[in-house]
Amino acid sequence: MALGIEDYALISDCYTGALVGKDGSIDWLCLPRYDSGSVFGALLGTEDHGRWKLAPTDENATMTREYRGSTFVLVTTWTTSTGVVEVIDAMPRGDHRADLVRRVRGVSGEVEMRVDLRMRFAYASSVPWVRQLHDEHHTLQAVAGPDALVMRGIPLKATDHAHEATFTVREGDLVELTLSWYPSHKPVPDPVDVEADLRMAEKWWTDWASTFRHRGAYSDEVLRSLLLLRALTHAETGGVAAAATTSLPEKFGGSRNWDYRYVWLRDASQTLSAMLGHGYKDEVDHWRWWLLRALAGDPVDVQIMYGLSGERFLPEYVVDSLPGYHGASPVRIGNAAATQFQADVIGEVMIALHDARLGGIPENDFSWSLQCALMGQLDKVGARRDQGIWEIRGPARDFTHSRVMVWAAYDRAVRGAEEFGLEGPVAHWRKRRAALRHEIEHRGYDARRNTFTQHFETAEVDASLLQLSQVGFVAPDDPRMLGTVEAIEQDLMHHGFLLRYRSETGLDGLQGTEYPFLACSFWLVEQYARSGRLDAANDLMHRLCDLANDVGMLSEEYSPTSGRQAGNTPQALSHLALVRAADAIARAEGFADELVGGGSPSRRIDATDQ
Repeated sequence: MALGIEDYALISDCYTGALVGKDGSIDWLCLPRYDSGSVFGALLGTEDHGRWKLAPTDENATMTREYRGSTFVLVTTWTTSTGVVEVIDAMPRGDHRADLVRRVRGVSGEVEMRVDLRMRFAYASSVPWVRQLHDEHHTLQAVAGPDALVMRGIPLKATDHAHEATFTVREGDLVELTLSWYPSHKPVPDPVDVEADLRMAEKWWTDWASTFRHRGAYSDEVLRSLLLLRALTHAETGGVAAAATTSLPEKFGGSRNWDYRYVWLRDASQTLSAMLGHGYKDEVDHWRWWLLRALAGDPVDVQIMYGLSGERFLPEYVVDSLPGYHGASPVRIGNAAATQFQADVIGEVMIALHDARLGGIPENDFSWSLQCALMGQLDKVGARRDQGIWEIRGPARDFTHSRVMVWAAYDRAVRGAEEFGLEGPVAHWRKRRAALRHEIEHRGYDARRNTFTQHFETAEVDASLLQLSQVGFVAPDDPRMLGTVEAIEQDLMHHGFLLRYRSETGLDGLQGTEYPFLACSFWLVEQYARSGRLDAANDLMHRLCDLANDVGMLSEEYSPTSGRQAGNTPQALSHLALVRAADAIARAEGFADELVGGGSPSRRIDATDQ
């Protein structure tokens, strides 16, 4: 059975990533991309759904682990009654290769190690044909349809669709195991140069982290979050996956299980602002070109999400070959939300591209003309009811957050014209911005309770309302915003952390409930910091950061009663919200005035919208 979600660490080559458990088992790996079929799928089933375990045979062995500096080179130290060994796990970055390296080094005494390799392609629906090549590298080749793997390092014995071995490591010994994916119609790839590739991987990540900027508290958490966001960004296309996994449950044993291995415009846009605010302009430009390619064409065809290369067709289906995380079914591949209308996403894109302008990335004819086309599409559809930021599968609504994000789109279009001299129908954009403000303030605000509301037909609140001050619709200390915060604290606080909304209202059209959503609590930290409640901000921030696992990873949600992470992992939105919250605290403490994204002063308030 899979470990707790918080018991896994990500290693990545910026094309895909593997989840390595505290027991030494790699239980999740899709090759060659995050959204490819799984080779190891034990995370969503059992060991027979694919895994690669490397650990001492001593059942009483203890372990500690950490990333080597600012990298994704994972170092696990095992201590047994007979000795100590170190295992290094990494995915070297190489053009058009997908390699996984596991190096065992004897530290002291001697330790007996065991390898258990179970390869299952296409979400455990295909057991490969395996043969031993009998060369000096003990090469094991596995083939099934379009996919092939080669395992090198030590001889393995086949036992009932598994390949196993035991070996003893003494002080000073090195045992190097590698696994390489390649298209089955191509020749077997050359062996990995483990030493050179580990040095290259460590240098690449260290160099990337060396340009990091952050003043104030939580620097370690911010850097690790940015590293995770970089790991989720495809090295060639620039697409940012929302998570490395699919179908990890939002409620243990429940059916709220979704595939997050795709690029949401919302998450990717916020990643742009987070990267820009900490010195990573190259990543911003890379993502902007991904966006321009993905959105190219008729603006009427804009989706809320795409594949890592900008693919539009992401049909959702259920795979029966994986039983689900601890039995939580169904396991879904693809995401039907790709066909939803969510009015907020164009606003997210316009905010991100305006932040890029503020950050010194020049506009070009292609990018501004695309933004103008998006605004033209928003003229046609911006007043439609939608499924909202939470992708509800119930009836469409007039969500207040969605309307505010439409307002934000017009606001950034106006500011592009006013502040940067870009051409467009600015008078029309100003008029639409003012009309939206009037509508929101009269239909999305409950004067009796002094709070903005979840949608225009309810008195319920929603954690997404915390973004109203983030995008500049109201000031953080506006009495209406403070009243909204009070209502959110009263209605959505669950054991000290925020729910997205009250699922028992039936709004989302789904069965069951869910746990607190980590990003929402980080949004509350930001709101506290920006409205002068710095002590409350730091208190909640400390408690949230304590929820990260031993290597700094956060999933989507958290169960306060069981003390477990829940939902897909690592979750880009959780780490994005952490960065924003830390930046807000830094500003409140007098640091980081130079940053652009994350609720900076650049997101000014224009209360008149004239």
